[in-house]
Amino acid sequence: MGHGSVPDTWEQGRTYEQYVGRWSRAIAPRFLDWLRVPRGRRWLDVGCGTGVLSAAILERCGPASVDGVEPSEGFLETAVAQLGSRVTFHRAVASSLPIDDASMDAVVAGLVLNFVPDLDDALSEMTRVAVDGGVVAAYVWDYADRMELMRRFWDAATDLDPAAATLDEGARFPDCTPEALTWRFASAGLLDIATTGIEIPTVFADFDDYWTPFLGGQGPAPSYVMSLDETARGRLREHLRESVPARPDGSIALVARAWAVRGDVAR
Repeated sequence: MGHGSVPDTWEQGRTYEQYVGRWSRAIAPRFLDWLRVPRGRRWLDVGCGTGVLSAAILERCGPASVDGVEPSEGFLETAVAQLGSRVTFHRAVASSLPIDDASMDAVVAGLVLNFVPDLDDALSEMTRVAVDGGVVAAYVWDYADRMELMRRFWDAATDLDPAAATLDEGARFPDCTPEALTWRFASAGLLDIATTGIEIPTVFADFDDYWTPFLGGQGPAPSYVMSLDETARGRLREHLRESVPARPDGSIALVARAWAVRGDVAR
């Protein structure tokens, strides 16, 4: 099936929203509540995507300013359409931020660090642009365990196709644990590092509500689904239907957990 060629495609904002963006919106406010950055601060949202975290910062944190950095043109178009001039957007990668040294009070990244190919460079950049006494923080899905909508998908996929295990985010992204995140942040020179788990319910109206977003081709699991021929795709759909827990009314109640990490900047 050519699994090695299945991409981590993240370009279409609307399709992303249908797949995981709706759950990203629920996680972002809880992350900010945990972070507790005072009002009137300058924020940088690294890998801002469709603007989910930036929107939550505007709504909850009373920022002096918000900048967002994102390499995907499609995601930036969605973010600009939603947030307009309230956020200053930059098209750039996390390992080369177009931001001045020591110019941001809070530098954050939501659900993106595991997709950054040069994570050490990205954390070095995030630390560079933060002021003395500022905070660098991030959160990632707990792919290996409690990001259940993806965990159940990959368990079903590998039941039918053991080669699919090479695409499973739980195996591919070993930094998505509190221990690994703590080590990465410490290596970037950050101090007083803390981690926490943030859980939200992910309730689907029925199986179609759960399955249909996997047909959008955005991200590893949907890209894998669309790499299958029609027969294999149908077999996976039915196997997944049998394995996810449905309530008597047909709804599916799962849980999504993210691991959050923060560290303080001291120069």
